[in-house]
Amino acid sequence: MIYIGLTGWGDHPDVYDEHSSKQDKLKDYAGHFPIVELDASFYAVQPERNMKKWVAETPSSFKFIVKAYQGMTGHQRGDIPFDSKEEMFKAFRLSLTSFIEADKLGVVLLQFPPWFDCQKQNVDYIRYCKKQLEGLPLAIEFRNQTWYSDEFRDGTLQFLKDEELIHSVCDEPQAGEGSIPLIAESTHKGITVFRFHGRNVAGWTKKGNENSWREVRYLYDYTDAELKDLVPVLQKLDRSSDKVYVLFNNNSGGHAAGNAKTMIDLLGLDYGGLAPRQLDLF
Repeated sequence: MIYIGLTGWGDHPDVYDEHSSKQDKLKDYAGHFPIVELDASFYAVQPERNMKKWVAETPSSFKFIVKAYQGMTGHQRGDIPFDSKEEMFKAFRLSLTSFIEADKLGVVLLQFPPWFDCQKQNVDYIRYCKKQLEGLPLAIEFRNQTWYSDEFRDGTLQFLKDEELIHSVCDEPQAGEGSIPLIAESTHKGITVFRFHGRNVAGWTKKGNENSWREVRYLYDYTDAELKDLVPVLQKLDRSSDKVYVLFNNNSGGHAAGNAKTMIDLLGLDYGGLAPRQLDLF
């Protein structure tokens, strides 16, 4: 089964009811999509009250794709705000308790930075992450091309299979070493992740965008033809895994929701168990 959603729920005006308050954004979002990527967990390990609130605001079948805290994946600059790496992983794992108890944890997404290249030290670190998060569904996303070079591609995929790690397949700009090709291979029978980052080559790097690259990196509106071309890719992954979690991250210009809805239509998907939408009677 293919489940389609967006990265975050706070900046998608197309899915909010016009009468809703800011506090209702997740409830409104859950009336349109069955999954969401939780980005807040990347910037800080979330307190229990937040996780419980988000569980309460979503239907029983809703799933969260939780982005791993940046200190765990090497994005954190400077010292981590924990006494040790082990304490950091322990705190992150504990933060997932409400999601786990409610059966709303889809996967934990470990997205590694562009400088995390294919070398033994980094392979060993992925094994370390798995040990610290043992028993949780873990998806691995690379941002360095060396993992998929002719020399290492087969080894990378086999490593993920052997370790029972989920492959995060990406559609993104082909902008050199800090981007990866679309490798439509599942490494886990249960789950595959697919993330749409857009194809804004100029915006993917900081060149010329030093002060606004976060805003322009994901500035992209997929055409219907581009989305149609990727339908067979998602269907192939669907045949290889029980669940495919598809996330549209191209929202710098507000295009993610519309592109996601188009893909749902192209695939002929009809989700049950979504949150009820408010009716505008007047």
